[in-house]
Order: sequence, then C-alpha cells, then structure tokens
Amino acid sequence: MLRLSPQRYDAEVRFHRDMNLNLIRIWGGGITERPEFYDACDRYGLLVFQDLWMSGDCNGKWLDPMKKDDQWTRRKYPDDHALFLRSVADQVKMLRHHPSLAFYCGGNEIPPPRDLLVTIQDSLLPALDSSRFFFTYSNVDSMSYNFLGGNGDGPYYIQDPKSLWEKRLFPFNSEIGSVGMGDYESLERFLPAEKLVTPPSSDWRNLDSVWRYHKYSGYGKYIEAYGRSTSVRQFADKAQLINYDQYRALMEGHLAHMWDWYTGLIIWKTQNPWTAIRGQMYDYYLDPNASLYGLHHANEPIHVMLSPIDSMIYVVNNTFEPCHDLMVQGRTVDFTGRDSLIFQWFVELSPTCVQKIQTIRRQLATVLGPAGGFLDLRLLNTSREVISENLYWFSDTTGQYTGLESMSEAKITAVTKKVQDGRIEVQISNPAGNPLAFFQRLSLVDRTSKKRLLPVSYSDNYISLLPGESTLVTLDFPPDVDISNAAVSIKGWNVADRLLGIQASSPPNTK
Repeated sequence: MLRLSPQRYDAEVRFHRDMNLNLIRIWGGGITERPEFYDACDRYGLLVFQDLWMSGDCNGKWLDPMKKDDQWTRRKYPDDHALFLRSVADQVKMLRHHPSLAFYCGGNEIPPPRDLLVTIQDSLLPALDSSRFFFTYSNVDSMSYNFLGGNGDGPYYIQDPKSLWEKRLFPFNSEIGSVGMGDYESLERFLPAEKLVTPPSSDWRNLDSVWRYHKYSGYGKYIEAYGRSTSVRQFADKAQLINYDQYRALMEGHLAHMWDWYTGLIIWKTQNPWTAIRGQMYDYYLDPNASLYGLHHANEPIHVMLSPIDSMIYVVNNTFEPCHDLMVQGRTVDFTGRDSLIFQWFVELSPTCVQKIQTIRRQLATVLGPAGGFLDLRLLNTSREVISENLYWFSDTTGQYTGLESMSEAKITAVTKKVQDGRIEVQISNPAGNPLAFFQRLSLVDRTSKKRLLPVSYSDNYISLLPGESTLVTLDFPPDVDISNAAVSIKGWNVADRLLGIQASSPPNTK
C-alpha cells in the first residue's frame, strides 16, 4: 500500500524543489522508499537523509504501557539481527548509485542495538559505501552539536513569528514544524459536509471528533486577529495567511542566524501520507496550500527579509557566488494602495552570507501609522530586475488586522495562454489607482465542475500585486492532466472571483 506511482513521486519531490528546500529526510520505521523516489530526487536536485529501520517509538526509548514487551526487550528489536544486517546491505546496494543520497542514519531518535551499530559502522558501510556520512541516530549530538540540552527537535505547533527570530533553538534541528491546514477546496475532499459548517473549536477539549481524527492542529489567537470567522471557508482562507507567514518566519528566523546559531533544519513534516490536516505544504491529493509558497519565497537563493523584532532589514545570499551592486528597496503601501519609498540602499554580498542592512522601525511607524498596512521589500540587480520580493502585512496597534477587512476591491486583469503541452502562462495585472491586490490564489480547474485539476506546479501562488504592476505565473502539469475543458480560477482577499478561458498557443512562424 506504500508503493506510490512514479508520477506521484515526481509531483511530491517537485513540490519540495518548488519550496527551495534541498534535503528530504526519510524517517525509518520500516521504510525504504521505492527507486522511483530516488530517481525523482536525482532529477530535481534534492538530497536524501536516509534512516535505517529503527525508531524510539518501537525500540524502547520511551515507556509505553500499551506495548506487550518492556523497554529492555524492545531495545533489542528486531528479533533476527542477521536478517536485519542482510536487509541493510540490500538497501545500501540499491541506493548507493543515486547522487541524491547524502547520509545514512541509524534510526529515529535512537541508534540500533550495539552489536548492529558496530557492524554497520565498522564493516558493512565501509565495505559497501564509504562515500556517505553515517549518523548513529537522527538527533545525535554529532549532528546537532546540542549544547542546549534535551533532544534536538521540535516544537511542532503554531508559534509567534517573533519567537522564531529571537528564541535560540538547536544548531541543527532534525524535526521542527507547525500547522498547515489546506483551504476549503482541500477540506471538502475528505471531511463530511456536515463538518464543514462551523469552524473548528479553538478549545481542544471541545474539538469535534472528526477534526480531531484528522489531526487538526489549532491556530489559536493568531487566526482570531483576522476577525471572527462565520464559516469553515472563511476560517480556511484566513488559515492560509497564517500558513504563509508561519513557515516564512520559521525559515527567515533561522536564516537570520545561519552559521552563527544554526547550520540547518528539517521540517517535520512537509506532507501527509493520508488525509491529515496538520503540518503539510500540500494535501494528500497533491493540492498545495500557502505554506508551500511561504517557504518558496523564504528559501530563495538570494533573499531580502525583515525582522519582526526590531524591523531590521537583512539580505541573505544562499549561493556560492558573490553579489555586487544590488539595491535594497523598501516601500510601504496603505490599504488604499498609496505607496511611499522609505528606504533604498546598495549592498555587496559575499557567498553564503547573511547581512544586516538597517532598521526601518521609525519609518514604518511614521508612514503606516496606527492602522497598519504593507511593506514591500525588493532586491534589484544592476539591470534593475527584481531578484527577490517579499511582502509583509501589519496589524493595527491593537493587534487586529482590521485594515485587511476594510480593503476595497482591486479590479485586476488577467490573460491565460497555453504555451506548450503541459504548460500554461497567466499574466495578471493590477491597474494603477487600485488598492494592492492581496493574496490571490490561482487554480487550474475543470470549467464545468469548478474542481481543481491535480497535480499542478505553480511558479508562484498566493500572489500580491501593487497598483500599476503585473506578474507572469507559469503552471506546469503532467501529460495525464486533461485540460480539454480547463480554465484558470483566480480568487483573492480583495479580488473578485475570476474564471478564465485558456487561449491556444500561437502557431509557429514559418516565414
């Protein structure tokens, strides 16, 4: 039941590439992924952190009165150590030719029993594959250099974005995560209609059993700041704002201290193998939510960002090349669309560096005032091309996003065109004089049923456009996605729902 199709493996790994992540950890628990998974990682440039089949859950690390065997007995699992070693040898022989394979790991939060560990470490791996590093278990100190005490993992719940910048965690965190509920179109695929009427309770004790079964993780006070939700659709739409902001802050907070506090992190988890609604960037049906695009922007090769602590502007260079004569621009936008350039600065970046530029706290307070608004940060090259853009939205002085609720409609224009088999382009424009067109969700849908066609990889999504600006979004999809009756749907925070027909590509010029 765990043998996924090559097409699904391709889509899932491509989504990780779209998030600008560079490593996928395969949690052990008896799993070796199929060769098609590693083929996809080779193709898209994702490294693989491969656990062996040990886990603290099974191998006795924790007291569990529900288990038949005690901890001492479970610590010696599996029963047949010789069979286990033959299986590891087979696994290594199957995987070692994949360039994506980066590490072997003895187990999840616990190493194999001592006799197995010594054999794997001292003889099996040196004989079969000495080119990869071996970690004895997933949060061992040799990986985390964990001077903080405790396990090098967690937390796994909604967090204040400020804490992700100022609270120092583990140097290398092998598991850290948060929320990740899909939007209404995702939820209605598997939740009964009667459970899609009332938003889930913020009190876990009163949470509906169906939502609890699907592992709903609460959004707490963070979603209430966007106003009271009267329907699950409203609630799920607001959850996307938090998804985007939460995972962007998770990465940006680590990037701000990279090579000082941190060397890296692994998100637990980026996907669910079933219809759970906790900790995911796309759902079981391969439909992405806003978490994916928060990560997409935060993990750009070259990235400009703002600290929520002191409004310091940072520029990050995740590449191995220096960058010269880049210009950082900061522009505030109020809820009517009026903008003001408040900051402009040239910057030089060394390879793999994080550079503080300047705090703009005073300018933000002066220009935006008590109502809040938007900050658009951009990084331009010498050709004045935008190589990084990052939009933040701010609450009023009471912590509520009342300004978002009062925004007038942005009357956008959009044109879609099929440019080749498996690819559609959408040009979206927000005419001058409009307010900012905020948080627009593009979907490829069946024109008749309005249901989304899946899977689709979007070059960007949950898009915001300043007045007088436009953007081009590319939609890529596999050949088995039938677009004969397809259209492109656009829905946004202050944008009327649109359903756009797809123009055929222009015939080639034979003259």
